[in-house]
Amino acid sequence: MPDKVKKVVLAYSGGLDTSVILPWIREHYDCEVIAFAAELGQGDELKTIRKKALASGAGECIVRDLRSEFVEDFLWPLLRSGALYEGRYMLGTSIARPLIAKEQVRVAHEFGADAVAHGATGKGNDQVRFEITYMALDPSLKIIAPWKDPRFELTSREAAIDYANKRGIPVDQTKKKIYSRDRNLWHISHEGAELETTWEEPRDEMLVMSVPITQAPDKPAYVKVTFEAGVPVAVDGQKMDGVKIIETLNRLGGKHGVGQVDLVENRLVGMKSRGVYETPGGTILYTARQGLENVCLDRDTLHYKEQVALKYAELVYYGLWYAPLRPALDAFFAETCKNVTGTARVKLYKGNCRVVGTNSPKTLYMPKLASFTMGGDYNPADADGFIRLFGLPAKVCGIVERETSAKKPKAGRGRK
Repeated sequence: MPDKVKKVVLAYSGGLDTSVILPWIREHYDCEVIAFAAELGQGDELKTIRKKALASGAGECIVRDLRSEFVEDFLWPLLRSGALYEGRYMLGTSIARPLIAKEQVRVAHEFGADAVAHGATGKGNDQVRFEITYMALDPSLKIIAPWKDPRFELTSREAAIDYANKRGIPVDQTKKKIYSRDRNLWHISHEGAELETTWEEPRDEMLVMSVPITQAPDKPAYVKVTFEAGVPVAVDGQKMDGVKIIETLNRLGGKHGVGQVDLVENRLVGMKSRGVYETPGGTILYTARQGLENVCLDRDTLHYKEQVALKYAELVYYGLWYAPLRPALDAFFAETCKNVTGTARVKLYKGNCRVVGTNSPKTLYMPKLASFTMGGDYNPADADGFIRLFGLPAKVCGIVERETSAKKPKAGRGRK
């Protein structure tokens, strides 16, 4: 028998999974359910969410606007790190889950709830991200995860739609429109339908935040992004807060088909899955930041930062935002980015996004030094000695290899 609970706070998105899970928890746990929704920039998704939650049986629906906190405390540290999971995924869903779970725990404390719940499936990464955060912030709270409950009979999205229809629960999904999506200010993800095979091409009508590349304008656009210590502060010379910067770049990047990724990734739980991600504004910001880093960071710092970013991406993807290592790495990235100040000019064209110009007061790029013209601070004769010393280990290995090879008996000339 499951633990007896009195009051549950459910991480509620208003989507199919949480819409059917809400009444299911009430029926099977005989307790009050409070729906909690985080405003993270989902667009119109939250307009009717309170009405939908109450119609599904929630005792209350709490909506919190967390967009500024999301940008300042989560997205900007992620951007400074340059982390990409498996080289392509910009961690849009992963980075949001710890914030949602953190505020969910806060709501549980405010309303005297003794349990928290989520609608993540038993095959996904989100179950790990939610539950690790719950355990880190309040291990006394009971955790309800219906998809892992042996009594939970809704083992497919089709079954969940039937369940909702029979009980008059309002849901937007149909059996013909069955993508599983997650959207916030940073991105939107798509899973399911034709994406459950690795052979089918994603359909154009699936896209939400950006146009198909074939429909992008024939004329390129240019945008200038200004950074201070690795954090964006202005677009085209106009100062903006973080939320406004991302919204502005989302519109521009989406218009030009920027930031679309079709990816088969390795989930934490051990399987491969396919998803399509749209991250238009984030792609522009990552590209601009990298362009500035290339001129503002010395070689060793830049190369080591790239190595550390791989670990940071894993921490975020695995749901370990509140593990001790993450804030320690944040301190490293903040220090390495303190000179990443200036403006990057980015060109957008038919899904492509690249830096075409940088200007920084902290630049390490010296035109006279980089020029093909000899003289000045660089004496070519110095390179001769440098190469001899730098190549000495390779030279020693070559000498030893030649000497040992000469001593080996040749084939066919051994002792008879």
